[in-house]
Amino acid sequence: MHPAPSLVAFTVLSGLGFGLLAMLGLGLRAPTGWAAFLWYGLGYGLAIAGLAASSLHLGHPERALKAFSQWRTSWLSREAVLAVAALLVMAPHAVGAVFWGAPLPGFGLVGAALALLTVLATSMIYAQLRTVPRWHHWSVPALFLLASLAGGLLLIGDATLAPLALALLAVALLTHWTIGDQRFRAAGHTIETATGLGTLGQVRQLEPPHTGANYLLREMVHVVGRKHAVKLRALALAGAAILPMLSMILASGAAPAWILAVALHLAGMLAARWLFFAEAEHVVGLYYDRR
Repeated sequence: MHPAPSLVAFTVLSGLGFGLLAMLGLGLRAPTGWAAFLWYGLGYGLAIAGLAASSLHLGHPERALKAFSQWRTSWLSREAVLAVAALLVMAPHAVGAVFWGAPLPGFGLVGAALALLTVLATSMIYAQLRTVPRWHHWSVPALFLLASLAGGLLLIGDATLAPLALALLAVALLTHWTIGDQRFRAAGHTIETATGLGTLGQVRQLEPPHTGANYLLREMVHVVGRKHAVKLRALALAGAAILPMLSMILASGAAPAWILAVALHLAGMLAARWLFFAEAEHVVGLYYDRR
């Protein structure tokens, strides 16, 4: 799949934002006054920035409101509804902490649950796609949720739970890559099944279906060299999980180490999410002999 920058930014920033809001809603960090204003502002800012970035990938962003109408059948629509619900429900909790020094834990707990459900809905947009075998697996929602939880715990500077969550994120990344590499072959998709000519024998392409580019080639077909993928995986794993985890453990959550850990995690997650899209093979690529 084409790794559109808007989708990479959307999934990384919104995951971090909703992860941070979930931690604040659960009370793992309970700031008040101006400190609360900054913490909740960061959470809302990341979440809204991510959601805004997703609209850049739409051909007609002005039609984005229509996404809310299909919540019965569409995970994209469910994500939109849950995101708005999470932000609205979390608001009284945040307002109480900022203006009265008394957060409302009931709203916080419900808001935290809605925030994590939003991340789950985002992951299901991709995990539901049978046409992308690498994504059509339980490891995708597990990866998205662990990334959000790890990012939220890291942002609040939890020196105890953040390293554990980052270690689990490392396991989730390795699991997703290891299983994902086998998914396309295991699904049984070949150029013979793509063309429907398998009964005639082995199929090879003589000429492409057409000479010009089209939407399918631009959006659904992207090939990453194996050597480049291995290097990017190593960088993503180190940046998103291992180095931030070591930084938090060795420095016991000291401010400079925390800032470094957050920066490394953000860079690593951008690389990991770029790979998430770039390595996903859509079955339509077989029709164009582009695997």
